[in-house]
Amino acid sequence: MSLVSTADPREPQADPTSAPLPELMRQATAHLAPVVPLLTELGGLFAAAGHELALVGGPVRDAFLGRVSPDLDFTTSATPDQTLAVLRPWAEAHWDIGREFGTIGARRGGHTVEVTTYRADAYDGETRKPVVAFGDNLEDDLVRRDFTVNAMALRLPSMEFVDPYGGLADLAARRLRTPGTPELSFGDDPLRMMRACRFVAQLRVDVAPQVRAAMVQMAPSIGIVSAERVRDELTKLLLAPTPRPGLRLLVESGLADQVLPELPALRLEIDEHHRHKDVYEHSLTVLDQAIALEGPPGGPPESVPGPDLWLRLAALLHDIGKPATRRFEDGGGVSFHHHEVVGAKLASKRLKALRFDKDTVKAVARLTELHLRFHGYGDGQWTDSAVRRYITDAGPLLPRLHRLTRSDSTTRNARKAARLSATYDALEVRIAALQEAEELAKVRPELNGNEIADVLGIRPGPVLGRAYSFLLEVRMDQGPIGRDAAEAALREWWAQQPESTGPGEA
Repeated sequence: MSLVSTADPREPQADPTSAPLPELMRQATAHLAPVVPLLTELGGLFAAAGHELALVGGPVRDAFLGRVSPDLDFTTSATPDQTLAVLRPWAEAHWDIGREFGTIGARRGGHTVEVTTYRADAYDGETRKPVVAFGDNLEDDLVRRDFTVNAMALRLPSMEFVDPYGGLADLAARRLRTPGTPELSFGDDPLRMMRACRFVAQLRVDVAPQVRAAMVQMAPSIGIVSAERVRDELTKLLLAPTPRPGLRLLVESGLADQVLPELPALRLEIDEHHRHKDVYEHSLTVLDQAIALEGPPGGPPESVPGPDLWLRLAALLHDIGKPATRRFEDGGGVSFHHHEVVGAKLASKRLKALRFDKDTVKAVARLTELHLRFHGYGDGQWTDSAVRRYITDAGPLLPRLHRLTRSDSTTRNARKAARLSATYDALEVRIAALQEAEELAKVRPELNGNEIADVLGIRPGPVLGRAYSFLLEVRMDQGPIGRDAAEAALREWWAQQPESTGPGEA
């Protein structure tokens, strides 16, 4: 395969004889080789119908990075109807859910392709939806792409490499620029500013100075973008291999003030446990450490296979209750009493505003609420009852809570860090022993609802629910005590209830 560049000579280019660019070309050739037959076949079909076709965007960029893209994105001179006419007889399945934006999808064998008509999307600056206008040539389509590293293409079936805006040189320099002015690019779609943060995390690039300046200036315009699109970009950023630099850019550009204000609010808050760094830096470190504790992809659930969105969100947000709970104590100390409870409410509110699903909202809020529980363990003074509560309160989130709690130790005192780690090791041993002995995941009172009703002579209703909850508390506090002892405890409880002396629900 031969990749021939048609880069614009007016754009600054890296020396073609330098090491990075030839290596990138070699990687691209190797990684695109498996799909070359597919590319040439599709290119031939479109050419035979009188249309242009090019592989574009992420798949081209990833080929130069030595990565394989799961999907293949194409751009074409054909209209959506013409594209469908070409793909329908070729594909095993096709769909037109993106027809409004010029996109037709298809699948054949193990390949999924999306073909989009040359276009020029733009926002009108007031609404949340892009205005779609179809274009008539590849170069004009590429200039409306978000960044130069995504504005590279391969014309098909000739495999001619098209790079009019210097994307390959930027990729080699690990630099993120826009094909046109950043003000025009971000004006077309303000979400591209968040995408810049995501690419910093995913691709380990840095934004060009003019791009950073435009992000700072235009950050408020992210407000016209739907919460769902913001959520999706934030999720992709957090699931990147190294989210920290992307989150820094999100904060430093002012975008976080618009979409995740709880994060920049942490910068000035001094953490009473970690005086050497503010809570913002502490939270980023906790996120790094939580990522390091994730299990390998595809591992068992108890290993928390990475990347895990719930764990990463909880690590980032676990201390967001501190600004609202900060108190200056006599003697110069600082306290953040109940910040975990306040933080859980704030996390829930923010994630709901970003349209995260209910399970994610509930899980992250619960982890935030529980992240300090271990600090009451001391040197192991918890009773078995307290350990049982720790297990059951965490429920299926326990493996994530283990990792969040361990990650929350960012002290530079090696002796203190070792002591905390050893103490948590001991807690995990106790947890494992209790889980094995008592099957706490399935813990139930030693009398079921029907049996409780028979003992007390009551019907199903609120009183029966209270009685069930009481016996569950007994089970948690005392462990298995046997049916007779449970019944005796129930009768003793019942004697103290007002319903026991009246007609009740019998």
